[in-house]
Amino acid sequence: MKVLHINQSDVSGGAAIAGYRLHQGLLAKGIDSRLLVGTVKTSSDRVAATPPRKYRLENQIIRLTRRLGLNYLHLLSSFDIPEHPFYQQADVLNFHNLHLGYFNYLAIPLLTKHKPALFTLHDMWSFTGHCAYSYDCDRWKIGCGKCPYPDIYPPIQQDNTHLEWKLKNWVYSRSKLTIVTLSKWLTEQVEQSMLNCFPIYHIPNGIDTSAYQPLDSNLCRQLLDIPVTKKVIMFGAESITLVRKGGDLLLKALTSLPKSLQAELLLLTIGEGGEAIAQTAGISTLNLGYVSSDRLKSVAYSAADLFVFPTRADNLPLMLQESMACGTPMVSFKIGGVPDLVRPGITGAIAEPENPQDFSEKIVQLLEDVNLREKMSQNCRAIAVQEYSLDLQGKRYLELYQQLLN
Repeated sequence: MKVLHINQSDVSGGAAIAGYRLHQGLLAKGIDSRLLVGTVKTSSDRVAATPPRKYRLENQIIRLTRRLGLNYLHLLSSFDIPEHPFYQQADVLNFHNLHLGYFNYLAIPLLTKHKPALFTLHDMWSFTGHCAYSYDCDRWKIGCGKCPYPDIYPPIQQDNTHLEWKLKNWVYSRSKLTIVTLSKWLTEQVEQSMLNCFPIYHIPNGIDTSAYQPLDSNLCRQLLDIPVTKKVIMFGAESITLVRKGGDLLLKALTSLPKSLQAELLLLTIGEGGEAIAQTAGISTLNLGYVSSDRLKSVAYSAADLFVFPTRADNLPLMLQESMACGTPMVSFKIGGVPDLVRPGITGAIAEPENPQDFSEKIVQLLEDVNLREKMSQNCRAIAVQEYSLDLQGKRYLELYQQLLN
């Protein structure tokens, strides 16, 4: 079986990393898996870039589509994908993130005409009028228009969200797809969306539980030059300064902590923009910057007493999976697919959304109870191995691919 994944990148970004991990899991099962991506970061004969842009014509078209608030419709190069050897040799297509400026969704009917296809949803973009996350807006259920958040990613210059919603609905009416969701929350959203005309399956992302596993905490702290007497809380995101990731909420929560606890704390951060957090946190900090190494990330998780994740909107965050696999309890908000991973009293604590005081109290609760954290640590590791292994994910996808081919 030959599977072709179409994604934003091979390893740049959360959806890209998730797709690449699936690719690796399929290869381990003997599946001929390949990637066609917008941005290539690795060197492999199994990874190729999407067809080059038709620059002159596309640059002319984008002047109009950008003003109209219609993202990605200028990308005529997407209609050349059927000529690519990876596409021609594939038995099954697996779409992932299609909204990073490399793919025109109007090409989906053409690509699915002769190839069975899955569409793995990493956020809400596929069924909204422009946004990847709609927050408290549910106008995507009725056709969008009158968008309350035109500036959130991907931003638009003019509110034509009703037209984009109509275009996507038209595309799906002419396509053959099977939908895969990563979280229970997103499954519920899809069931209420224009995509509910397709079969829907819930398959969470997998994680390499060998690469991410609990390491000796004291040794990890020595490697990072962290005093063993410190209580360490860790925060990370690809870009820490993104409003969606809630760095401002974390800062408010930290300032609400008892002064005696602040003196004992060290905030360990990974991701771009960690310096901004460090300058304003008011407690000891160690910023590792952007980290791509699985081993170094495992060292960081294992050095931490808690992983804190103050997100405002998320599907099934990879960093929570990584923390879980390393046996590090978590504190987050009751948002999106977060509760699939952060299970109150089992793997961590859940705070009320947009409530930094509640978030702060949850941090105090877990830091003060060593026995509870130890129990949660064991639960985290056991659940990661039992429910989120790459082997299990690969098996579920393989069964679905075979079902489509049959």
